[in-house]
Order: sequence, then structure tokens, then C-alpha cells
Amino acid sequence: MKVGIIGGTGGMGEGFAVRWAIHHEIIIGSRDIDKAKNAAALYTNAASSAFGTGMKGNITGSDNVSLASVVDVLILSIPYDSIQYTCSSISGKIGSNCIVVSPIVPMNRTESGFVYVPFEETKRSAAAVVAENLPNNIIVSAFHTISEVKLKNINESLDSDTFVCCDDQNTLAVLNTLISEISGLRSIYLGPLSLSYQAEALTPMILNASKRNKIKHPGIKLVS
Repeated sequence: MKVGIIGGTGGMGEGFAVRWAIHHEIIIGSRDIDKAKNAAALYTNAASSAFGTGMKGNITGSDNVSLASVVDVLILSIPYDSIQYTCSSISGKIGSNCIVVSPIVPMNRTESGFVYVPFEETKRSAAAVVAENLPNNIIVSAFHTISEVKLKNINESLDSDTFVCCDDQNTLAVLNTLISEISGLRSIYLGPLSLSYQAEALTPMILNASKRNKIKHPGIKLVS
């Protein structure tokens, strides 16, 4: 499978790339292709050290537009305010069967703590904005509440859940495959894409609880 990560030079991009490279072809995307290639080289070294001869995939760098046209799954690891710009640059370039994944959380930090922007400013969820700007593509919402620090540490299990919102069970099956390849991460289907705001809003809550209770790199996990 070809997995592209726009905004892949950031921490989450690194974590996804290194962990998934054992099985898949990973393409790091950036507006600056040299930055993407440099990041890909660093991630390749990390993945090779971790997996050795067991690594069946690879990691390369590309510009965002070129990447979008060739991947099977596209992760948008970008800020909320960049959604419209990024989507406009790749709209019409994405393959008809490509799954676009939004882990985007619109939040701000205030005197009271982290807040979820759509609730505070009467705006739409990140997934809703992505879907509006890429109306002809398959959109999924996932990976909002995982620890970036743990994700980057390939030797550490995440021991947490991620809520997935999408409108198609076949799409969910593809995402579940990728999620299952990240040690300690479990997929929990939350419902259709319209419920993405529920998953997105958990991130500021977790960060507030983490700071006030001195909990390092928290995630969330459902227990019975």
C-alpha cells in the first residue's frame, strides 16, 4: 500500500512513517521537496535500524501535489487553518479510490486551558471542513488522541484507542489494517463522519487533564 503524509516532516508524520514502513511504501509530503526528502532519509535510517532485513517497505519524499496523485491513503497532518489552502492545492489530483484521513484537531490554548475551536467559535469540525474542500473524495477521521511522543518512539506500545469516523465499512477495514500495525493501538469505530467533532474534542480535554495532573504523554482507552 502507498501511504502519503502531507505535513509528514512533523512529529506525527515521523511516527507514522517509521512504523508503517515495515510493510508499506511511505511518501513524505511538503511544499518544500528538499525538506521532504531530508526527512524521508532520516526516517529511513530510523526504520532500517528498527526493522533491519524485516523492512519490506520504504520511505521517500515528494511535494504535496505529486504525492496526492499516486497514494492509496493520504494523511493530512496539517493545522486546522491550513485545510482550505492544502485541499485546494491537491483537489482534482487525488485518485478516486484514495482514502483521505484527517487527524486534525482545531484547538487553541487560553488562560483556562486548551479549548476546542468549533465549540468556542461556532465553527465546523476539521473533518467537515476537509470533506467540504474535497467533496469528491473518501474522507475518514482518525488518530486524534494518540501521543506524538509515543508514536515517534518505535519501541514503545501506545496502549490506547483511536476513534474512527467514516461513512463506509470498506474504508473502515482499510484504516483498521493500518491501525493494527501500530503496536498497542486499537481502532474504535465511533460512527459516521458527521460525528468526528466528538473524537476531535477529546484532544484538548486530554491535554488539560494531562497538564493539571502531571500525566506524561497520555492517550485514551475504553475498558469494560
